[in-house]
Amino acid sequence: MQFKLNPKNPSSTGLRVIPVFENQVSDILTEKNLQKTIPSLLFSGKKDSQFSFEIEGQLVLLIGLGENPDYKTVENSLRRVLSKQSSLIEKEVLLDFPAEMDESHVEAALVGFKLGAYSIGFFKKEKPKDHSKLKVEIITSLKKAKDLAARAGKIADAKIEAFKLVDLPPNKITPENLGDWAKNLGKKFELNVKVWDSKKAKSEKLEAFLAVGRGSAKDPRFIIIEYRHPKASKHVGLVGKGVTFDTGGLNIKTQGMHHMKSDMGGAAAVLATTQLVADLGLHLNLTSIVPAVENAIDKDAYLPSEVIGSHAGLSIEVIDTDAEGRLILADGLSYLIKNYAPDQVIDLATLTGSAIGTFGYECAALFTNDGTISYGLQSAGEEIGEKSWPLPLWESFGKEMDSEIADIKNYHGKPFAGAITAAKFLQAFTHEHPAWAHLDIAGVAFSDTEFAKTKTGTAYGVGLLLRYFESIL
Repeated sequence: MQFKLNPKNPSSTGLRVIPVFENQVSDILTEKNLQKTIPSLLFSGKKDSQFSFEIEGQLVLLIGLGENPDYKTVENSLRRVLSKQSSLIEKEVLLDFPAEMDESHVEAALVGFKLGAYSIGFFKKEKPKDHSKLKVEIITSLKKAKDLAARAGKIADAKIEAFKLVDLPPNKITPENLGDWAKNLGKKFELNVKVWDSKKAKSEKLEAFLAVGRGSAKDPRFIIIEYRHPKASKHVGLVGKGVTFDTGGLNIKTQGMHHMKSDMGGAAAVLATTQLVADLGLHLNLTSIVPAVENAIDKDAYLPSEVIGSHAGLSIEVIDTDAEGRLILADGLSYLIKNYAPDQVIDLATLTGSAIGTFGYECAALFTNDGTISYGLQSAGEEIGEKSWPLPLWESFGKEMDSEIADIKNYHGKPFAGAITAAKFLQAFTHEHPAWAHLDIAGVAFSDTEFAKTKTGTAYGVGLLLRYFESIL
């Protein structure tokens, strides 16, 4: 897909797309020199509405944004064009933005438009329509429009990578595949990438991580990516849960297992965010860790009631093998903090059904010991349409994870506070780091959307982390 800014002779044959704010239809038509009167009862620019007409041989599509649209509204509104109305487009399209649209609006629109080309029909005999060579002409009065278009393209590319990593099946996205993905990223952006197999992980004492992968024929991978910028003043560490498929282990899942290819939504967000940070060249030092495993069952699978070790030196009583994500995150967090000492640490994980029970599919559950991070992540999420809401880390919940036989247990086994007790478990492996945040994204990383007939990846976390990083630089 090629973006061309403010062409001298804009296309008069391709579809012309004009986003409009509510109750500004006539003003925007006048601004665009379109001699057309549209009754407000027919189209007023309300959110999620559209109106099309032909004028001088050109098809014009008006997209209603509402009065004060947020980032996600604009993104989704433009995503619908290619996702749902690609039959209207052949070789070129004109995106004609009114003067009232600011940089954030235009960025969201361009990101959304490019996301519209994404389809999950990877293995269909009849392939989805290919928009890779589509010519997109852009008209905007904004300064630095070229830089804005380039930035939007990079954001969309990162989100599409996150989509793919979650949506592709577990025979294609394995721990080894994630390791190869990271190596390729390192080659493209000259990043320092380490991908450890089980033998190397054992030498590094990543015992909890290795226990989870014991039952799988697919060897785990512990992935470390280092992005460094010479002008950076802050160092952030990310950890993403990378369970490429989760059977539940010997505590096998009894329903919904076919959705468990999505249990690496945290890893997808971390990997795609790392790509985006490198692609944009942010003035930030970033260390990203993805413990990638498959939680399967065979004669070597770890057992309920086992006591296993961990990188932090704490012994863990395994109560439930389906509480595996927190085990690999424990080693990821401990290794990151002990070896890299970042200023801030953020982990993302599709961790608990309890987070969905609390917030549904509306937002992530946020846990942090730092008020500044809490405010920053919430504010960034509100701005970008990837919301989170805080839950407490009170020590009384931590006592629920006390074990009689070991230092800590991985599951409290009670029908309450599941997301909170999981967060308290993770906190035990952060070596009392003063600026740590945990995002339980179980309800928002893989969801029903209007863009597919089945649950698909949402790329939750990519836009959120970008907006947060830029707010602290």
